Amino acid sequence: QVQLVESGGGLVQAGGSLRLSCAASGRTFSSYARAWFRQAPGKEREFVAAISWSGSNTNYADSVKGRFTISRDNAKNTVYLQMNSLKPEDTAVYYCAADNSMSRVAGPNSRYWGQGTQVTVSS
Repeated sequence: QVQLVESGGGLVQAGGSLRLSCAASGRTFSSYARAWFRQAPGKEREFVAAISWSGSNTNYADSVKGRFTISRDNAKNTVYLQMNSLKPEDTAVYYCAADNSMSRVAGPNSRYWGQGTQVTVSS
């Protein structure tokens, strides 16, 4: 059974940092693009960042550029999201996704999704 499991969420003060992880199991995702999305209460899920299968290509939402960094370790079948200079508006449930191209993984219909991890940033 294919699973994506996020971890690393929690409560942090504004200006702080968190590192999210998304571990995959059930198959290897080394050839898949990976992405992070988030959904705040009462809002639609939005794209945060994506990374190509090799890690050589990354994309970010304008709202997180310069503060968040996506990376991956294919040997561990894991993708990370380093979040620095966190703001209260970053509060959301963060989801990871996987699909076989950057264009697909950055869209709303990625093939694989995790269950999410809560990030809360206090002011």
